[in-house]
Amino acid sequence: MNTNITTTVIVLKTLTLLLGGSITFFAFKAYRRTAAPALRALALGFGAVTIGALLAGIADQFLPVDPSIALVLESLFTTVGFGVILYSLYVD
Repeated sequence: MNTNITTTVIVLKTLTLLLGGSITFFAFKAYRRTAAPALRALALGFGAVTIGALLAGIADQFLPVDPSIALVLESLFTTVGFGVILYSLYVD
């Protein structure tokens, strides 16, 4: 992979981790304050999306696997995370 592209991907994955981690932290903090199940689900959903991006980045950069494996891993976590976020909008 081109060095510029690799650097860009690392920077973007780092930003995703920081921003997603912040959203997850504040959603969880709000859940702890209110005990609202919707906020717990929201935190879990954003946490899944964030963890998926982290694991895909690790798989892509450090593991000797096909890059498509990292893409499938990230897509799986993103799908599950968005499903949980959608659920959080409907739970009482």
